[in-house]
Parts: sequence; structure tokens; C-alpha cells
Amino acid sequence: MPVANRDLKVRTQDFGLRVIRLVDALPRRKSATVIGNQLLRSATSVGANYRSACRARSRAEFISKLNIALEEADESLYWLELLHAAHLVPASQLLSLIDETNQLVAILTTSTKTARDNNVKLVAK
Repeated sequence: MPVANRDLKVRTQDFGLRVIRLVDALPRRKSATVIGNQLLRSATSVGANYRSACRARSRAEFISKLNIALEEADESLYWLELLHAAHLVPASQLLSLIDETNQLVAILTTSTKTARDNNVKLVAK
């Protein structure tokens, strides 16, 4: 397995673990519970879908799964921003996680675009 794939697998898993810890530490309020559940689902789905993309049986499946991982990362960013805007978590506790989420979104965006472009080039040949 290429090093970049292994590193992103580890990074997306670490991201999921960080979110698990954050959600477990949220205040016991209905709004925090609802947002936390949504965040937990989307954040843990990033790594799961990236791993699935790495096992894809076709280029189309790879692109599809990679795009799902991107969508889930972007959704996670939304929920993190909502936690911040609702003052449910101090900004100091969210900044590095929001930064990591932005980085994952950027990596997955670039990867998805590259995979699509490479697929178009292969089809055009």
C-alpha cells in the first residue's frame, strides 16, 4: 500500500477518535446531543469511506467512495462550526479540530478531482 494511503487512513481514523472524545465531553443538553450525534456519524464515516475507496473494485467505485468521504468531512465541518456558533464548546477546544477538518476536506477535494481527471483521460484514450 502506498505510504500516502496508509497515512491518510491513520489520519482519518485519528480524526474520528478526536471527534469521539469531543462528543463524549459535550454538555448534557438536548442541542449538544443532537449535534454531537450528527457529528459523530459524519466524522467516523470519513475514515470508513476512505478505507472503502482504497478497496474499490473499479475506478468509478473509487471516485464515488472518495466523494462520499469528502461529503462526510464537509458535513463534519458544518457540525463543528455549529458547536462553535452555539457556544456549546469553547473555541479553544475546537480550533485544531476545525483546522484538521479543513485540511481533510482540502486533501479529499484534490484527490477526488485528480481521480476524476485521470479517469476522464483514461476514457478519452
